Amino acid sequence: MAQSTTATEKYDYTIVKWFSVMTVVYAIVGFLLGDFIAWELAFPALNAEIPYITFGRLRPLHTSAVIFAFGGSALFATSYYVVQRTCKARLFSDTISWFTFWGWNAVIVLAVITYPLGLTQGQEYAETIWPIDILITLVWVAYFINYVGTLAKRKDKHIFVANWFYLAFIITVAVLHLGNNLQVPVSLTESYPIFAGVQNAMIQWWYGHNAVGFFLTAAFLGMMYYFIPKQAERPIFSYRLSIVHFWALIFLYIWAGPHHLHYTALPDWTGTLGMTFSLMLILPSWGGMINGIMTLSGAWDKLRTDPIIRFMVVSLSFYGMSTFEGPIMSIKEVNALSHYTDWTVGHVHSGALGWVAFISFGALYHMIPKLWNTRIYSTALISLHFWLATIGVVIYIVSMWVSGIMQGLMWRAYDDYGNLVYSFAETVDAMHIYYVMRAFGGFLFLIGGLIMAFNVFKTIRQGVREAATATA
Repeated sequence: MAQSTTATEKYDYTIVKWFSVMTVVYAIVGFLLGDFIAWELAFPALNAEIPYITFGRLRPLHTSAVIFAFGGSALFATSYYVVQRTCKARLFSDTISWFTFWGWNAVIVLAVITYPLGLTQGQEYAETIWPIDILITLVWVAYFINYVGTLAKRKDKHIFVANWFYLAFIITVAVLHLGNNLQVPVSLTESYPIFAGVQNAMIQWWYGHNAVGFFLTAAFLGMMYYFIPKQAERPIFSYRLSIVHFWALIFLYIWAGPHHLHYTALPDWTGTLGMTFSLMLILPSWGGMINGIMTLSGAWDKLRTDPIIRFMVVSLSFYGMSTFEGPIMSIKEVNALSHYTDWTVGHVHSGALGWVAFISFGALYHMIPKLWNTRIYSTALISLHFWLATIGVVIYIVSMWVSGIMQGLMWRAYDDYGNLVYSFAETVDAMHIYYVMRAFGGFLFLIGGLIMAFNVFKTIRQGVREAATATA
């Protein structure tokens, strides 16, 4: 009991607990929204002609809920946990920690209110209107101060590599957010970007791709580099490789955005530059994947007995697959087929669900019992969650691969006279069965998330009850 009290005094676990709980809550919200709009695409009448729940209104809510509410909360929770543990120091400021918690949740609530009302900037991953953008900036500055302040307090001179990834994510996302939201307000809810036309598109996808590169990749690699060695009880396979992985990834990722704009008004050389850097990204990405997987050297037996390790290893497999598929899709000849098709949707979700969600699940399952000083409620439920989520992701991405490639081929099919063989309506009709399959895969993933929420809730109750008994 004395040891637990000392740990509580040394580290601020309370803020980590709150962010962890909200991570689970937002996971369910994000997955539920995603699966609902997937069924809406297959059966449009599901919206009952209610404008607030149409696909166009709910889709940005879904992406923001998964990326920023679920993913963002997971990053706040794990980064605050990891920086304290690796620095052997309490967070820089309890006041700032709570400001980041309430501020971030206020951003999410405001997005939930404004998006269904149609109040957005209409930019991918950056839909929030300008007053909310200002709040995001304030929260992010506070996050940066808290994180760097904690690093400055560290007891060990060395900064563990996971902290480098988290720090790169915090700094780069700040730059991206400010650059992409240079707006001129014209009312409380409306504004216009200072860039126009192709320049605005270029800035948007410089932001959009690097939101993926730093928010959804670099930050979660920080998570990977801490939690996989901890769960496997093995040192990182190669610490030197992790440093090479970091610097190569940080340098290359920032230039890859133009590959989103092939065959548009963007100058051809710019797209070629983005494609070139995208292809070079394969090397550091796969280096990081191999480093994570090989950390299990000498502990492969844990894959049979530890479902948390399974989540983490499979997340790395999806990371490797996504970071190979993305660069291949950036090649102009491949992009001519894949552009605007469901193949892109499948690619995004193999990264968001297979990589981001799986490594987050593994981190939560590792961290929550330690935060509440107890054991996980049910290991069997973790295994059930793993299989439901894995099967769900595979059904989702395979159906989108097939649908997307079929779309691309149908759109470019011409007869002997140079006329299109298929109308757009015919391509939509042909994709219906794959939309149903996708929605079913998403449903399995959602059920897995609900099982996780139940398991986490029971674990927390168990920990609270044990703490109360010990105190009594």
